[in-house]
Amino acid sequence: MSLNDIAEYQAKRAAFINEDRALRRDYARSANRSAIELEADKVIRQIRAIEASSIWDGEHENIQHPFPGMEFLTAREVIIKTKLFKILTKMPKGALLHAHLDATVNVNVLLQLALQQPAIHVCASTPINATTIASTLPKFKALPKNQFSGGAGLTDPSYVANDWVSMRKARETFSPELGGPQGFDNWVIAALTINPNEAYKTHNTVTKIWQKFTSTFMTSTGLIRFAPIWPEYIREFLVTSIDDGISYAEVRINFLFKHMFGADGNENVPHREWIEMFGKVVNEVKDDMKKKGREDEFVGARIIYTTIRIISPEELEWYTEDCITLKQEFPDLIAGFDLVGDENVLKPLIDYIKPLLLFQQRQKELGLDIPFIFHAGETLGDGTKADNNLYDALLLGTKRIGHGFSLVKHPKLMQICREKGVMVEVCPISNEILRLTSSMPMHPLPIVINNGIPVALCSDDPAVFGSMGLSFDFFQVLVASEVTGLIQLGEMARDSIQYSTLDIEGKQRAIALWEKRWAKFVEEVANFDISDKLAV
Repeated sequence: MSLNDIAEYQAKRAAFINEDRALRRDYARSANRSAIELEADKVIRQIRAIEASSIWDGEHENIQHPFPGMEFLTAREVIIKTKLFKILTKMPKGALLHAHLDATVNVNVLLQLALQQPAIHVCASTPINATTIASTLPKFKALPKNQFSGGAGLTDPSYVANDWVSMRKARETFSPELGGPQGFDNWVIAALTINPNEAYKTHNTVTKIWQKFTSTFMTSTGLIRFAPIWPEYIREFLVTSIDDGISYAEVRINFLFKHMFGADGNENVPHREWIEMFGKVVNEVKDDMKKKGREDEFVGARIIYTTIRIISPEELEWYTEDCITLKQEFPDLIAGFDLVGDENVLKPLIDYIKPLLLFQQRQKELGLDIPFIFHAGETLGDGTKADNNLYDALLLGTKRIGHGFSLVKHPKLMQICREKGVMVEVCPISNEILRLTSSMPMHPLPIVINNGIPVALCSDDPAVFGSMGLSFDFFQVLVASEVTGLIQLGEMARDSIQYSTLDIEGKQRAIALWEKRWAKFVEEVANFDISDKLAV
């Protein structure tokens, strides 16, 4: 066998691999790559390889078998020490297209916002003691002044179940045996988050972890849906997102409750005022960024109107009409419509087909455009009602698919997504913690990417998972694939803007600003000193 024969085989092999990967968006645009982008991609791959050996092949306390892309909650403290993660925190990430507002602010910050409000009260279904604390959830609510309570604290044996106690008093009087005020904080934070033991041991099935997941929202609702907290909560979400390189957001807000609590402690603040406050904060953050000379880093935020799949089809007609009314008043803030909740146990889209079709008809009559942006296929099922939501989502013309975890089981649906440009909002860490996959190397994301379907990486519910921003999701995806590199991450960031609901002019401006920041970022990465110490 001659050297020419081997060279010929190697050439065929390289062409074969490139042909297989031709649908990938990073390969499709390969001719447009600058030399500096290619160098930056090379540097990132070198760092990834070095850290795979120096960090993930090493020994770590309480981690039996570490590996890149492993369970996030177990690996988080290792991840934040890596050079790769530190670089990714500086990456301009484009748009955040899939996040639920109720779970986008660090729970410690939310706790401090609540403690500033005398109206916020807390109750428990039983007195809190060493036996009950782990199994009892706090419930929060704002009360009018004439209902402020001076009764016993939650850990007092005389506490009467479900009596409201001032949150401040409950914290100050929390039993020293349970940790005092810090013990109260820990109890609340545990109710607002999922810990490794819950995710990987006690709640290690989809059904069990969703029960825990849902309970975190039951706890947070009474803290967030309070008019004095609402704008500051939104501001914190926007500012921290910007600091992580997110320049635009389309955030899902749950409008199931028709009113939030006002400053007077009464449930009297309608949906239009929620949106009014949202828009006001967005503009204030824009103005503040401009004053700081950072206006290029934030182009805005919009709302995807959502309600929960527990409502009846008849009730949905009220919410779609409400969405239409809000779109008419706030055309620049309402971006789309969605139905949320555990697809495996709640109503499928087909149950709502009549009000959803009527919603589309009403928009045509009124000259409105409120695209569906449906959650669909967030399931392990194949042919289940949750899996079949994908068919209805596409038939109804969904602009994007939220999660789409089971999409890879349907070649025809993947073809439609590719040909019609239906983006998939992939939430890697959420899918892993909610037990759809055991780790990132097991995640079907590469199948979606390799089929040429546009993808946006999203955080879903970062406050619950401890994965604030998007850097953690980008990290987990990057370290779990030898094919994916910095250039592919950049494509997903660019596409997140391209497949947003911004108008053409807005997209052009946002992409231009992103390109400018991307060019600066890749130059910094390309000039990174690879000899710098990379180990933890």
